[in-house]
Amino acid sequence: MDYLAKILAQTKPFVAVILLQSGFAGMSLITMFALNQGMSEHVLVVYRHAVATLVIAPFAIVLDRKIRPKMTLSIFIKILLLGLLEPVLDQNLFYGGMKYTSATFTSAMCNVLPAFAFIFAWIFKLEEVNIKKRRSQAKIIGTIVTVGGAMLMSLMNGPKLQLPWTNSNHHQISSTAGTQQHPIRGAIMITVGCFCWASFIVLQATTLKSYPAELSLTALICLAGTIQGSIVALIMDAGNPTVWYIHFDSKLLAAVYSGILCSGLAYYIQGTIMRSRGPVFVTAFNPLSTVIVAILSSFILSETLYLGRVIGAIVIVIGLYLVLWGKSQDQPLSSLSIETKEPNDLKIISAIDGITKVSDQELFVLDLASNKVTPTDEYV
Repeated sequence: MDYLAKILAQTKPFVAVILLQSGFAGMSLITMFALNQGMSEHVLVVYRHAVATLVIAPFAIVLDRKIRPKMTLSIFIKILLLGLLEPVLDQNLFYGGMKYTSATFTSAMCNVLPAFAFIFAWIFKLEEVNIKKRRSQAKIIGTIVTVGGAMLMSLMNGPKLQLPWTNSNHHQISSTAGTQQHPIRGAIMITVGCFCWASFIVLQATTLKSYPAELSLTALICLAGTIQGSIVALIMDAGNPTVWYIHFDSKLLAAVYSGILCSGLAYYIQGTIMRSRGPVFVTAFNPLSTVIVAILSSFILSETLYLGRVIGAIVIVIGLYLVLWGKSQDQPLSSLSIETKEPNDLKIISAIDGITKVSDQELFVLDLASNKVTPTDEYV
């Protein structure tokens, strides 16, 4: 029974991130359809985080009331910065890049996120890197291959893949979009957005060390994103109040779906996993979202697939596999167990979360020459 519980505990982070990427894949399809229907990306960001705040805040107030730390100026500034990096900058750039490209292209370009996250985690010493070890070499090479694959997707199209379900109504779907295709411009916007997203993930990991209340931090980030995003939307869509109108249609579905699953739950799940696995692990599963989006968008949105983008996606998956393999070789601190044997004693020292715990038993020194027992200042 204990073995089964241990297996479930080890697989829980993997299941969580897979479900997370499935949610992101669904968001790409739903929001792409809403943007094609004329929804403003700036307004979508505001509604998304307003919904997330309303859903998460009640749970945070009730469940975190005993563990919520005191708010300090440093934490407050970090929350404002977190709300600016991902809810405002990243998502406005992400949706803008999606309007210039496609759901599949946007999802594939987001695979540069693990590369940025790995570099930032390395700089801020949140990720173990030793150039002489094979696992670190795999992570570095995988990062370079991932970025190369993303560039390949953005610069190379190649011949179209003639799929029967994309030819019949492709013209009808694409004609609803209000923006022409500009892959280079869209790729730049998405890349800068991923840079902000990676910065957000690393900053969230460091903030949780001083504010270890995931639900409360999630609610505050969403609230900060709503306020700051509203300012951006009022400036970008000034003089056009109709963009704020919303009905029971795909626009409302996009706001509710992305707000609950991809902001509220996603920020909370990311924070929970990062406390035990680190930021690189959270972002290493991004290629799964690309595969799901590529398959579903060809059916639902009738998007045309190009051979160059398929090759680029394969290169990205190879690079991310190397990163994930290198990450899997890092032995987490929570699993360390060091045993030291002495003639009449056995001491087991368990290292959990980097803190070595030992007993409070006082040591005594036995002087055989004088037959005296002398207490010391040391403890075990």
